[in-house]
Amino acid sequence: MEEKLLREIIESVLRELELDRQGENSAAGEAAPAQEGFVPDVTDFDLTKQYLVEQPANREAYAQLKQYAPCRLAIGRAGARYKTLPQLQFRAAHSAAQDAVFSEVDEAFIESMGLFTVQTRCSDKDSYLTRPDLGRRLSDEGARTVKERCKHCRVQLFVADGLSSAAVTGNAADILPSIEQGLQSYGIETGTPFFVKYGRVAVMDEVSELTGADVTCVLIGERPGLLTAESMSAYIAYKASIGMPEARRTVVSNIHRAGTSPVEAGAHIAEIIKLILENRASGTDLKL
Repeated sequence: MEEKLLREIIESVLRELELDRQGENSAAGEAAPAQEGFVPDVTDFDLTKQYLVEQPANREAYAQLKQYAPCRLAIGRAGARYKTLPQLQFRAAHSAAQDAVFSEVDEAFIESMGLFTVQTRCSDKDSYLTRPDLGRRLSDEGARTVKERCKHCRVQLFVADGLSSAAVTGNAADILPSIEQGLQSYGIETGTPFFVKYGRVAVMDEVSELTGADVTCVLIGERPGLLTAESMSAYIAYKASIGMPEARRTVVSNIHRAGTSPVEAGAHIAEIIKLILENRASGTDLKL
């Protein structure tokens, strides 16, 4: 099929999509009028304002509820099926989630943050996804590097790709300096930060033992969902050790531009680390 004809068909479908009829079409996610050589981005919309139900019984009440539930509600239907626009948006979100899991964090980005890189015992992305146990331990070379370059300190911070490279590139450059600045304002010493490739949460336990840090904090990409592929979490533990129970970890989650902003989360994490040091406890042993 010729490119021009294909573009015309796509533009025609997007123009014919029936969206919000009561003056909120743009907020609801309707595609802008197509220009020559341009196909509107179906991901450029606010899900909390998208309302595609035709002839609703109580539009105002339902629309108000959507402000507190950023999920795919009131997306309408065509017979027994999804409308075209929600279906395209769903597939785009699913593709973004897959890309976040299977893609690698750009080495240039890591270098721009001044971080050195170590790797777990996973040899590639396939082994990372199929062997979680290998992602919990550093390679022999990685362990030696961390021990040599990260001297004993009160707090050791590091970044791991986890299950979302997009989370690292979308948040790390803002959240890491925010945490460091917050801890500096409290007079708390931090070690040399670094990046762990193919890392799982529990790799922080080995890092804790290698560095002798009182508190270890890993900033890691979380499993992508269909709302965002950029969500990051911070896992923090007091005197972590290999094989310790998960209940000893304190977690700050939902860090991304549509959740808790990276800078705000960084300040909050610094405060939590201060409390952990003061109480010498983390996880369920710490009362926040």
